[in-house]
Amino acid sequence: MKQYMLDTNTVSHLVKSHPAVSLRITEVPMTALCISAITGGELMFGLAKVPDAKRLHQAVMEFLRRVDVLPWDSAVMTRYGSVRAAIEKQGQTLGTLDMLIAAHALETDSVLVTNDAAFSRVAGLTVEDWTR
Repeated sequence: MKQYMLDTNTVSHLVKSHPAVSLRITEVPMTALCISAITGGELMFGLAKVPDAKRLHQAVMEFLRRVDVLPWDSAVMTRYGSVRAAIEKQGQTLGTLDMLIAAHALETDSVLVTNDAAFSRVAGLTVEDWTR
């Protein structure tokens, strides 16, 4: 079964009930969905910035109870090194957290679900945009 790693922007769209993202989520078994621990950290940072947003906190925490959060391990660490070196060799840039997430998706053989076109710079990464 294909595994889908949701990027932070996709989770944000889901929490905000984006129609296309919400529909696609219902078409995929929950067991096929995951996020990187890096995305989990980004979600926690977002919540920390708006401590009084009770509804948002509830929605994010409910999501996190239902989806697998994949740990960042030594295999992903090694993949990150090669991904970053390859991007820099091409003269390209990608945000640090985005590189970490891309390496995680590559190492776990996951389809990265994002609407951030910057991920197209990562060789071998399969990306799907569920906002369309």
